[in-house]
Amino acid sequence: MSQIAEHVDFKTYINDFSKHLHDLFRKEYDFNEISLNRDLPADFKAKIMAKNPLAVAIPAIHGGRGVQVKECLGVLAAASYESLSLSLMFGINIALFLEPLAKYGNYAVQERIFKKFLEDKAMGGLMITEKLYGSDALNMKTSYQAVDGGYKIQGEKHWQGLSGAADFWLVTARKANENGDLTRDIDFFVTDNSNPDQHIPMVERYNNLGLYAIPYGINQIDVTVEEAQKLQPESTGLKLMLDMLHRSRLQFPGMGMGFIKRLLDETLAYCQNRLVGGAPLANLDAVKYQLSRMQAAYTICSGMCAYSTSNSGIDKDLATAAIEANTLKALITDLMQESAQIALQLAGANGYRLDHIAGRAVVDSRPFQIFEGSNEMLYGQIADSVLKLMRRSKETNLAKFLAQYPTATESISYFAHLLNFNIDQAVSQRDAVTLGRIIARIISFQFVLQMNGFNAGLVEITRQHLVSDISMFVGQYLSNNTSNPIVEYQDNSDWTAFA
Repeated sequence: MSQIAEHVDFKTYINDFSKHLHDLFRKEYDFNEISLNRDLPADFKAKIMAKNPLAVAIPAIHGGRGVQVKECLGVLAAASYESLSLSLMFGINIALFLEPLAKYGNYAVQERIFKKFLEDKAMGGLMITEKLYGSDALNMKTSYQAVDGGYKIQGEKHWQGLSGAADFWLVTARKANENGDLTRDIDFFVTDNSNPDQHIPMVERYNNLGLYAIPYGINQIDVTVEEAQKLQPESTGLKLMLDMLHRSRLQFPGMGMGFIKRLLDETLAYCQNRLVGGAPLANLDAVKYQLSRMQAAYTICSGMCAYSTSNSGIDKDLATAAIEANTLKALITDLMQESAQIALQLAGANGYRLDHIAGRAVVDSRPFQIFEGSNEMLYGQIADSVLKLMRRSKETNLAKFLAQYPTATESISYFAHLLNFNIDQAVSQRDAVTLGRIIARIISFQFVLQMNGFNAGLVEITRQHLVSDISMFVGQYLSNNTSNPIVEYQDNSDWTAFA
């Protein structure tokens, strides 16, 4: 059994794992060449999995390392320093399969599946999304009915990472009543692709724009599972789903950590060595600004990881943790994309290649702003939740309310002068998104401040950039922009008639 499953000291393991990935991606294989092809070569993937990284998300009673969030985030960060695709593979397995199975699964089913992960390097995934019901999961049409000794599940899913490649799946479905209507609640079932009665084929593969190492496509579901393979929610399936998705969103910074650090390291080194007019590119003031924004992103991500470590374990009920979960997911993925764009811009023409780290980073990080809840939707939900709390407390001043909100009490003083305005009427959806962007930054800066002893220079850089960002968003919010698209925009809009 590999080192990670033998419960060696985690710092020793993670250093060894990081070096292992570094050697694989940069010495033993040419990852720039591999990154242009679909899927990871089987021998390459086998060597990655030889260290058994997914054991961090398996309970100790089943031979794993105990599902410690710090260790899960450490593995995600080590992977994303070399490959965002690999880190997402691990993230899917950890947050969307292993952790919910460890928390809600039948013991005998856990024992059998976790053994497969530890000994055979199996992989798992989650099936929620349907063609007509992306973020509208409550209206999914995949259904199930009770049969002798188990459940019959039928439907179609798509855009599941590891489609056609995962060995096990968590499949979501709604119970079909005798009249054919589907119940409101959602249930989760574990399926085993090695069992012919539970095999879920990928009937069409998508030509995804980035993340080439991960297969996506359409999956046809017509399976029968045993009764024990249904997850057991503590109350409702909907709360189970919220607990799982919020936990996953809280752990996104693990994937962001290594990704942003690698871009920062590469870009900083390039700008120090690239000469423009006889001086390093890093000496230009505009470049200093861009590099410092990447460092602010790195700092915010660090604070998020620290917060997640203490607040996203499977012992926590996260069904109601929407504000913080949405904050971490939406803001870190925005910062990942911004960091990639900066890296590409500063790399110049060479960066605009798919086999360059910056070009690949732009394409690979972009869907992170979309999947598991588009960021605009999540920012809107943050604002809606806060506004609901404000109405309940009869407080209309945003700064005063945030001064009482638990994850903003320490950080609000840095931004209160910008937020000293009242919200005493209905807020449009577009303005709610803007408010969500503001609130997410204030909450996230508190996580930075709570890292006692963290690099003071990085904290100050982050404060300055957040003041700039929040000032911009406040201006946007107060601008009263009510513009709507004109459907028949062609009328009187041909420029040649006016030239």
